[in-house]
Amino acid sequence: MPTRKMGRFVALFHHRWAVPVLAELHRGAGAKFVTLVNRLGIGRDSLRRTLAALIERGWVVKNPGHGHPLRPEYLLTPAGARLAPWCARLMKVLHALRVEGVALRKWSMPVAYALSCGAERFSEVKGCLAGSTPRALTGALKEMQRAGLIERIVSDGYPPATFYQLTTRGRRLVPLLEHL
Repeated sequence: MPTRKMGRFVALFHHRWAVPVLAELHRGAGAKFVTLVNRLGIGRDSLRRTLAALIERGWVVKNPGHGHPLRPEYLLTPAGARLAPWCARLMKVLHALRVEGVALRKWSMPVAYALSCGAERFSEVKGCLAGSTPRALTGALKEMQRAGLIERIVSDGYPPATFYQLTTRGRRLVPLLEHL
């Protein structure tokens, strides 16, 4: 995958709440700050940081209108409107698999996408994910393995080699990740 495209993908998952916020804004055609706090169960500071990042990326805009108290405070931009339906679908699949907590961590979905693109070894996955540290990547791989999204295979040869691949559950995410 081209580095620029993977950079945008990693940026989407940089904030744990970015995908759920985009999905909620899509569902409600915009939302007020307090509505996002209540529907997502997110802390106010986390939501402020997430919204600031989404605004900076050009996916969300603060509603410039004044007036009616029911008017949404945050809206999707055209770029956000193209991305948000896929975020909503991804949230639905993550919820069905019961892996939202693990999958929405910073490196989990980028790791899944790297594995779907053919990376198998730790170094190959790390090479796809500029900015990841070995510790963060190891943690993501272990958590995803515990959640049943990937499997770790150690070869019998000498020296033993370790490979990672998506499980059947993990492969259910690939079509959605390709659209993001």
